[in-house]
Amino acid sequence: MTKKIAILGTGMAGLGAAHRLRSESADVVMFDKHTSYGGVTTSLQLPGGFTFDHGPHVSFTKDERIQQLLADNVEGQYETIQYYVNNYWEGRWMTHPVQNNMHGLPVDLITTIVCEFAALAQQERPSPVNYEEWLRGSYGDTFTQTFPMVYTQKYHTTPAANMTTDWIGPRMYRPSLKEVVHGALTKATANIHYVTHFRYPSRGGFMSYLHKFTEGVQFQFGHQLVKLRPKERRLVFANGVETSYDGVVSSIPLPDLIPLIEGAPREVQDAAHKLACTTVVLVNIGVARADISPAHISYFYDPQIVFSRLSFPYKMSPNNMPAGTSSLQAELYFSTKYRPLTTSPEQFIEPVIRDLVRCGVLDANDKILVKQAMKLDYANIIFDLDRSPALAIVHGYLTEIGVGYCGRYGDWGYMWTDESFKSGERAAETVLKAL
Repeated sequence: MTKKIAILGTGMAGLGAAHRLRSESADVVMFDKHTSYGGVTTSLQLPGGFTFDHGPHVSFTKDERIQQLLADNVEGQYETIQYYVNNYWEGRWMTHPVQNNMHGLPVDLITTIVCEFAALAQQERPSPVNYEEWLRGSYGDTFTQTFPMVYTQKYHTTPAANMTTDWIGPRMYRPSLKEVVHGALTKATANIHYVTHFRYPSRGGFMSYLHKFTEGVQFQFGHQLVKLRPKERRLVFANGVETSYDGVVSSIPLPDLIPLIEGAPREVQDAAHKLACTTVVLVNIGVARADISPAHISYFYDPQIVFSRLSFPYKMSPNNMPAGTSSLQAELYFSTKYRPLTTSPEQFIEPVIRDLVRCGVLDANDKILVKQAMKLDYANIIFDLDRSPALAIVHGYLTEIGVGYCGRYGDWGYMWTDESFKSGERAAETVLKAL
């Protein structure tokens, strides 16, 4: 008999699940509370011809299957771009990462950092119990306190001592002493960033990669889940619709999903409540000037600069903006658990513009063609000390009741585009095996 499989959420992970189920004899329906698909992979068209994504999205996967899937989805119409990332600190611009690109910093600061880094090479390093210990053991106290600990507080909204290290992977480079000294003496350093180049759709923003995944898929938009009844295998939505299922895959954020599950034990609900994620305010700016930055991404370490990071959509594709203009997106991070957002997103537009001028990205006389702010309730997973034990409880329960989970907010992990898509495929496979 044909099995009914429900997919909750229509972003990259949900569409990955639908893609895996395409060849199966299953009745697959995707549900979303919004009026269109995309999730955090949505792209936004603003007046005047400016395209902005919901956060900076690029594809740098080395998985050839995913590369081909995405290329086919845009019929080969994509840009291949050499990635350049820089950093701003107290009026200075440096290539990324700072630890081996310190040329131009105060001499006394460089001297102290290099001496501490050299001393670390002579010491045995115990296993760190948190991210702060990992930083101090990798870079020394002075560098750690000046750069990554400050950025951690801005970006993750919690101190490094409250974070684990299982998210780091290639994201934090630990150079050799030779690289540190070389980068302190000259600007001519090798690009050792884990992303050297990326692909981006030529037209329509990053969301263009999704469109072909939706062909032949049954969607039910405007369906906000209010109850999941695992014993009855039924879903109840806010619009009054109820439906049965044989299998279900969810990319709904775990803290939102668990309270909706009928009969979820108190222990599981408490664990879900401990899971932390940042909220991001995105401020999108269109400028009447052709080129405002050499970088695709810029990181800001100064606590007094309101944004943590800038991305520049106009550098991703020449079709993301009108000719002769530029665009940027500023990211400001908050979290319910550690730094609640207490004002509207629009309140940050003018402070962002002020700091863009302050750090030299914009000139005071630049003409702003478009300015817009938006809030995404879920941005980046916070790998705090509560995460691992709480997640084990939540995932164990979902497996027990037969709910497949996927994506950044279902797996509750630090996922890039290809990883989210494959997470959806794996969740679909799990549900198929259970059936």
